[in-house]
This record gives sequence, C-alpha cells and structure tokens, in this order.
Amino acid sequence: MEKNSAESTRLFPVAEHFASINGEGARAGEPAYFIRFTSCNLQCSYCDTAWANAPDAPYEALGVQEIMELVREAGLRDVTLTGGEPLLQKGLEELLESLLADGTRRVEIETNGSVSIRPFLDFGGRRPVFTLDYKLPGSGMEAAMDTENYQYLEPEDSVKFVVSGREDMETACRIINTFDLAEKCNVFFSPVFGRIEPVEIVDFLLANRLNGVRLNLQLHKIVWDPDRRGV
Repeated sequence: MEKNSAESTRLFPVAEHFASINGEGARAGEPAYFIRFTSCNLQCSYCDTAWANAPDAPYEALGVQEIMELVREAGLRDVTLTGGEPLLQKGLEELLESLLADGTRRVEIETNGSVSIRPFLDFGGRRPVFTLDYKLPGSGMEAAMDTENYQYLEPEDSVKFVVSGREDMETACRIINTFDLAEKCNVFFSPVFGRIEPVEIVDFLLANRLNGVRLNLQLHKIVWDPDRRGV
C-alpha cells in the first residue's frame, strides 16, 4: 500500500536515543535500544524525565527511516519506545509497522497508562509488548488512568505500580485484585527513588501474600548516577 505524503514525511520529536540495559521490568538487565520521545499528557509528582516533557525540550526531528537506521546500527533485538508518552506521537503506527515488519525485534512501549493501547495491538499479525504504569495517589495523576487497557493485556505485557508509601501500595493491591492483573501479565512494584525503602515494599508484598507481584528496582540508577541521561 502506498503511503500518503504526510505519513512518508512524518517527523518524530526524539529527545534522546541510546543503547543501554533495561533498567526495570520483565527484561531488566538485558541490552536494549531506547528511543525517547518528548511530550507527555501527565505531570507526575516524581517524574524523572520531566526535562523531556517541557514545551521547550530539545529534540531531533527524525523520520521513520532515520529511526530504523539507528536501530539497525545498534544491532540489538530489543527496542523500547519511551517518553514522554509514546502513544501520543502522531504516525506511531507507521513506525511500529516498520520496527515489527521482519519479525526479528521485540518492540516494547512504555506508556503512562492514560492512553488506550487498542489502536496499537496488531501490525500484520505482530504486536508490540506494553509496559503500562498505573499512576497511584502519590503521583497526583490517578484520575487519568484508563483501566479499559487491562482487557487487552497478554502474558508478556506488564503493569508497573510506582509507589511512594503505604497508601500507594494499598491502592495498587486493590487494583491488582480487581482486575486479576497477576493472572494476566507481569506485575511490578517500583519504589519512587528516595521516597520509600525497598524493604518496605518487600514487607508489604509478604504481609498481603501478593503472589505473582515482583519488586522492581531501577538498575540504571544503581549502575550509573541517578540523574544521568542516556542510560
């Protein structure tokens, strides 16, 4: 199918792109190539990439073919689209179609949980992997969550709860049980860096018998300086 000129010349605002390890999630510690887009529709209290969400955030305007060339040069099987909020990018379908076309890549989308994943589920029989946040009370953004997304989850997908205290963990527990998330996909509790000790999360998981839920530490903040970009 011939693409129209608007699609073929689509430029994406890429804040940074780099090879690193997955810092968290089901593939934590594995090499991946990251493409971070600018802009987000939420303003979480603990956001650690707020610089990429600012209206004047610096970026490279890259087309699909330029991004594909970066991915090919990196030579890594796993590609992660992050942000900002990737699902807000106009023309994302075209980029996903290209990334998934030859069936050799695992493409993961890190999304904040407020945008429907339904339009991004099928690209010629291939599908990206989704890591959805559920924004808890401590984020200030819980009202924006789209729990309709949970009906589309598959076993390789993940739901991540970034927790800053007991109220957040209790809310996460309720959401996990309401939607049977631990039976559908990977589920993680991740501490807000500097606000809660990991041992508090472990104690809560054990006390509440949260089978199938895992503690998730941000490896990139352990390996490198917590404020370093491009990792």
